[in-house]
Amino acid sequence: MFTGLIEDIGKISEISASRNGKRFSVEVNLPISEIKIGDSISINGACQTVVLIQDNKLYFDAMAETLNRTNFNNFKKGDIVNVERAMQISSRLDGHLVSGHIDCTSKLIDIKDDGMAKVFKFEADTDLIVEKGSISVNGISLTVSKLDKNWFEVSILPHTLENTNLKALNVGDFVNIEYDMIGKYIKKFTTKEKESKITREFLIENGF
Repeated sequence: MFTGLIEDIGKISEISASRNGKRFSVEVNLPISEIKIGDSISINGACQTVVLIQDNKLYFDAMAETLNRTNFNNFKKGDIVNVERAMQISSRLDGHLVSGHIDCTSKLIDIKDDGMAKVFKFEADTDLIVEKGSISVNGISLTVSKLDKNWFEVSILPHTLENTNLKALNVGDFVNIEYDMIGKYIKKFTTKEKESKITREFLIENGF
């Protein structure tokens, strides 16, 4: 589980094919002594397991499901990615609960200035998005400032822009999206078909 508050901007240093997937290495500035093989690390919002550590590089194996759901297939050597270690239960939750399980990718369709902030507009199905609600974009906990049926906007402060890979995004780039998990559960529970209480025994008892 993550908070969506990015700890580090890492750099893709190696990409190689592995069995039914790809192996990536990411150069990080995190304290390597505090990371061990098997740890969960969020890379652009996707929860990945550390399989190897060499110097300041963390290695991850991305399976086919991850490659199909995320923007990992677009990675090139030298690309920067958002990095966050798993949250500690004792820590304050300053962002929102982010599982690291990506729902889809979304295309950046516009960037505009709004005073000190920059407004990023993304193409997306917004059924699970609400205005002023939380959303994870490349692992960053953000607040939706505006939305319509097929797009949503987030307003980015200079601090967030400088300390995440949003600063490297261009119109047409794809990002990883994780919808607010509370919204996903509510939709599931409210759209689940109710089991019919009309059984054969009920019909017999009522003379049918």
